[in-house]
Amino acid sequence: MKRFHVHVSVADLSASIRYYTALFAAEPTVVKDDYAKWALEDPRVNFAISSRTEKLGVDHLGIQVETDAELAEMQARLDSADLPLQSQTGTNCCYATSNKYWSVDPQGIAWESFHTLGSAPVYGESRDRRAEASACCVPSQLNAAPKQAAKTACCTPGSGCC
Repeated sequence: MKRFHVHVSVADLSASIRYYTALFAAEPTVVKDDYAKWALEDPRVNFAISSRTEKLGVDHLGIQVETDAELAEMQARLDSADLPLQSQTGTNCCYATSNKYWSVDPQGIAWESFHTLGSAPVYGESRDRRAEASACCVPSQLNAAPKQAAKTACCTPGSGCC
C-alpha cells in the first residue's frame, strides 16, 4: 500500500511541531533537532518538516511504497511520463536509508518515489544544513534544470548529491 509524502521546510521547528501535532491530533513518529515526521493512517500520509533550507514552504512531494515491486511500478509510471528521472540506491536522507526515484513535474515540483529500508543516524550523506537547494535529497541536476536533466542515475551512496 502506498502512502502520500509531503515535506515542508519550516523556520521554527518547535512551533511547527506544536501546530502539526494539534492539526493531526498525533505526536510525531520521529523528532530530531532539525526534523520531524508524522506517519499518519488517516489520512495515509508521511508528513515531514525540517529546518534545513532557506526557502520555506513545500520542499517536495512523493509516494512512499512498501515493496521493491511497488517501487519498480512507480519507476515504470515515471518513465512513461517522459520527464527527467534519476535513481538513488541505498541513499541516506531524512534520517532513513532508501531506494528512490526522483522526477520533476512540468511545473518544476520535485517528486520522490521511495522505499524506506531502515533508519539512518544522520539527515543526509553530504547535504549542508541550510543549503540553498530545496528538497532534502533531490539530485542537483533535477533541481537546477528539470527539463534538461539526463535520464540516468546521478547518485550512488557517498557521491555527494544527497
